[in-house]
Amino acid sequence: MQLHFSPSMRSITISSSNSAGNVNGGGGDLMKIKVASRHISYRTLFHTILILAFLLPFVFILTAIVTLEGVNKCSSFDCLGRRLGPKLLGRTDDSGRLVKDFVKILNQVNSEKVPDGLNLPDSFNQLVSEMKNNKCSSKEFALILKGMMERYEREIRESKFAELMNKHFAASAIPKGIYCLSLRLTDEYSSNAHARKQLPSPELLPLLSDNSYHHFVLSTDNILAASVVVTSAVQSSLHPEKIVFHVITDKKTYAGMHSWFALNSVSPAIVEVKGVHQFDWLTRENVPVLEAVENHNVIRNYYHGNHIAGANLSDTTPRSFASKLQARSPKYISLLNHLRIYLPELFPNVDKVVFLDDDVVIQRDLSPLWEIDLNGKVNGAVETCKGEDEWVMSKRLRNYFNFSHPLIAKNLNPDECAWAYGMNIFDLRAWRKTNIRNTYHSWLKENLKSNLTMWKLGTLPPALIAFRGYVHPIEPSWHMLGLGYQNKTNLENVKKAAVIHYNGQSKPWLDIGFEHLRPFWTKYVNYSNDFVRNCHILE
Repeated sequence: MQLHFSPSMRSITISSSNSAGNVNGGGGDLMKIKVASRHISYRTLFHTILILAFLLPFVFILTAIVTLEGVNKCSSFDCLGRRLGPKLLGRTDDSGRLVKDFVKILNQVNSEKVPDGLNLPDSFNQLVSEMKNNKCSSKEFALILKGMMERYEREIRESKFAELMNKHFAASAIPKGIYCLSLRLTDEYSSNAHARKQLPSPELLPLLSDNSYHHFVLSTDNILAASVVVTSAVQSSLHPEKIVFHVITDKKTYAGMHSWFALNSVSPAIVEVKGVHQFDWLTRENVPVLEAVENHNVIRNYYHGNHIAGANLSDTTPRSFASKLQARSPKYISLLNHLRIYLPELFPNVDKVVFLDDDVVIQRDLSPLWEIDLNGKVNGAVETCKGEDEWVMSKRLRNYFNFSHPLIAKNLNPDECAWAYGMNIFDLRAWRKTNIRNTYHSWLKENLKSNLTMWKLGTLPPALIAFRGYVHPIEPSWHMLGLGYQNKTNLENVKKAAVIHYNGQSKPWLDIGFEHLRPFWTKYVNYSNDFVRNCHILE
C-alpha cells in the first residue's frame, strides 16, 4: 500500500499493488480522497469580535463598582457584578472574615458589663429599626445584644421560678372537690346511723390481729386517695378475703373517712378506720420530738412561710429549687407522715404489715410479699440507686443529706444506695428487737438543733439513717416510683408494675397531674357514687 499527498495537501491517493496480479497482467487498486479545505468565515469572525467588544467593558465596569463599593448593599445588577467580578478576578468571599471579626468583638464584650443606662430594644424588629436610624459602632451593637440576652434570661428564670412556686402551692392545696367530699361525708356521719356503724363489725374484730391475714396500713387524711388505694388492692388481690386494711387518719378527717368505708363496703376485705386520737400509745410523752416539730415556730415558718424570701435565686437552678420546694411540703411536719416509725407500738399483736402511701395504686396481687424472706431484716424496700429512669432511680444518700454538715459527713457514706417509702413490707417482730425508733428521734433532734440543715426532704432521710443495716432489697417490679415527678414515664413499665407510686407534686387527683398517667388511678374512682358525683370530682 502506498500513500501519495498532493503538494497542496488537498488530496490523498492510496494505491495497493499485488505482485501476483502484476504477474498475471492485472493492475493495482487505486483510491483517491479529496480533503475539504478548512477556513473561518468572515461573518463568524465579525460576530465574535462584536460580542467580545460588548461584554468586556461590561465586566470591567461591574468589577470596578465592586472594588469601589466594598460590602455595601447592592441591587440585583450590582450583586451580579459582585458575584461575577471577584470570580473573574480571582478574589475570594469576605463573609468568613466578617464573621471572625464579629466573633472577636463579641469576645471582647463578653467580659464587659452592660452599662446601666443603655437603652435596650424590646423586640428584634425594634432592634433592626434602631440600627437603621442610629449609627453605632460594632461594639455598641454587641453590647446591646448582650443586654437584651441577659434581660431575656432573667425574665425566663423569674417566670420559671414563679411557675415552680405556683405548682408548689397547687400541690399543697386541697382541691375543691376533695374538700367538698370530706365535708359532705362528715355531715353524713352526724346524720346517718349507717355512716357511723362499727368498722369492722364486732364479730370481725379478732381478725384485726390475726397473723394469718395480710395486714395493710394506710395513713392519710385524703378520703378519695384512701378509697383508691383500698379498692385497687382488693380488686387486684387473688385472695381479697384475706385482706385487712388499717386506715389511720387525723381527728378532723376521721368522721368523713369512717363514713366513706361504712357506706362503701369492700367486702370480703376487712377495713378498720382509726384516728390518731384513738391510739392510747400516741401521747406527748412517747412522741416528744414530733410534738416539737409540729409546733416549733421556726419549723412552721420553714414549711408554711415565704419560700422565696431570703433565697438566692441567681445561684439556684430551677431543678434544685423545685427539690427544695418539695422538701418544704407541709405534710412533712404532719404526725400522719411520721406514724410509720411507730408501727410496732401501734399494732403490738401483728407480725408483718405492708405500709402504703396514699398516692399509690395496686395493680397486682401483693400476697407474695408476705412470703419474702427478709433474712432477719426489718424493712423490705425497693432500692432507688439503679434502674432505667435516671430521674427517679438514681438516688443515693448524697441526694438527701447535706454532707457539708460534720455529723452527716462523719456518719454517712454519700455513695450509699437509698431506698423508697411508699410500699414497704415490715417485719414487726424483728423491728421490736431494734433501736430504730430511738435512732429516728435522736436524728430529728439533731436536725432541729441545726436549724433543719442536715437533710433536704422530710421523713425519708431520718428513716434512711434509722433503718441502716435493717433493709432488705426487693425486686423493683414490686414498686414503681416517679409518676408524680415527670411525664416521660415508660407506660409499658407502668402496666407491668405491681404498685405504681405517684410520688412528687403532680398527684393524679390534682389539675397539675399528668393526663396520660391519670387513668391508671381514676379507673379505681367510683364515679357512680353520689358523693363523688355531687362534688364534681375531677370534672
